[in-house]
Amino acid sequence: MSGSEPWDLESQLISQLDLPLNLDQNSHNAFHSRLKELRVQARQRARELPISS
Repeated sequence: MSGSEPWDLESQLISQLDLPLNLDQNSHNAFHSRLKELRVQARQRARELPISS
């Protein structure tokens, strides 16, 4: 792998490895759309929960 900057290496690794929990630059992963939807639902549910002090 080549690339002098960390983000270059990151892009190469994401494209070559199966990293289902990483959504950034990973739309080719079969789990991407499901995980994205689950995260949307989790954020919404968290916003609806009461805040404890």
